[in-house]
Amino acid sequence: MNDSSVPRLAMLRFARRIAVQQLEQIDRWIATEERRGAERRHGEQARPPAPDWLIEMGLGGRDPVYVHVGGCHMAGKRSRGAEWDQALRAVTEGVDACPHCRPDTELGVLD
Repeated sequence: MNDSSVPRLAMLRFARRIAVQQLEQIDRWIATEERRGAERRHGEQARPPAPDWLIEMGLGGRDPVYVHVGGCHMAGKRSRGAEWDQALRAVTEGVDACPHCRPDTELGVLD
């Protein structure tokens, strides 16, 4: 009998254990990515709809400075969602309409 076959067989079994461990790790990574994808899809579906109107507040956070149409690319971080009547009231009471999205036109207010 060839004595060199025993260490070779042991090495092959060791290599197989390593390969199995790597496959199990890859399976865990796949499961994690599938879970993250499902959570992301659930989050997108559960997200409330974007507001139709935005009112952007000034630096102090007290006085409104602009009214925007919802989704306006110029709306700043200090913007909050507003109802149609709130946006209309703000524009008619002197809050500036965003010059980019022109909410005053959408609201039916003439300059």
